[in-house]
Amino acid sequence: MAAVSLRNVRKSYTSDLQVIHGVSMDIADGEFIVILGPSGCGKSTLLRMVAGLETITAGEITIGDRVVNNLEPKDRDIAMVFQNYALYPHMSVYDNMSYGLRIRGLSKEDISQRVKKAADILELSKFLDRKPRALSGGQRQRVAMGRAIVREPQVFLFDEPLSNLDAKLRVQMRGELQALHRRLGTTSLFVTHDQVEAMTLAQRMIVMNAGRAEQIGAPLEVYAKPATTFVAGFIGSPPMNLIPRDGKLLGIRPEHLEPCGEAEAMLSVQVDLIEPLGADTLVYGHIGDPGGNGGNGGAGARVAARLHASVDARTGRLPLRYDTGNVHWFDPASGKRIEG
Repeated sequence: MAAVSLRNVRKSYTSDLQVIHGVSMDIADGEFIVILGPSGCGKSTLLRMVAGLETITAGEITIGDRVVNNLEPKDRDIAMVFQNYALYPHMSVYDNMSYGLRIRGLSKEDISQRVKKAADILELSKFLDRKPRALSGGQRQRVAMGRAIVREPQVFLFDEPLSNLDAKLRVQMRGELQALHRRLGTTSLFVTHDQVEAMTLAQRMIVMNAGRAEQIGAPLEVYAKPATTFVAGFIGSPPMNLIPRDGKLLGIRPEHLEPCGEAEAMLSVQVDLIEPLGADTLVYGHIGDPGGNGGNGGAGARVAARLHASVDARTGRLPLRYDTGNVHWFDPASGKRIEG
């Protein structure tokens, strides 16, 4: 295991095409870091730079006590798990997991010991003689992870490894990844566009936007105190409401809105869509009254509210209130959080 350090890491393909704009972060030995962001934000490029699959234009990456900028991937002591399982279809599970070790020249005894240990951890022992076509999607992904585990690397790199699985399997595999990290304690970087994966897996997360690290922090810290309007609008389902108010942007989470009487209303929302979800009901609408009821502003702004299922939500005008202790303020020009 090893710590990883990124120092002002940049990536440019041409002078006018910069895709990573100076990302810096210290990752502790054994820490699980999630790199989160929408498609095209540079998260996979950043991971591939750590792996050595992309060259670095500027900055420095260290793994352990070594600067790895100019090292080949095989010399960085990392193991990578990709979105696509990339298993050899003609090989058994055992051979898929052991292939890299055979190439490195390890003894049969050492290979057997490592493969059997990884298979036990991943509950694959009874599948070692099967070919990939005889496995489920979740089992194939476990084989891909087993192939990484047997290498006993200093760092695991995961590039959206769960995105090809169905919803139920993704939940199961998230739990297995958490258990795996607790058991092995290996430093891990995990790329995803799925905020649920990020919130449940990360010890800390990097929220990426257009090649920049918008915010770095623990999941609940990022959720509770988003540093920018981008983070506020990306983290959360539905995301935070952002409403123009008094020359600033008022941010309020959907779950912090509640229905009330007209006299108490702080927002007057014209309901456009209702989504019953069982325990909760999501209500989507827009602010239709720019003038009254508590100084409403931001006419036309979109608003989402997460209400208890017992609320009789229906289309029409819905007066809402919120606790002022739950609001956030942002500078509309810079998008940055305003403290205080």
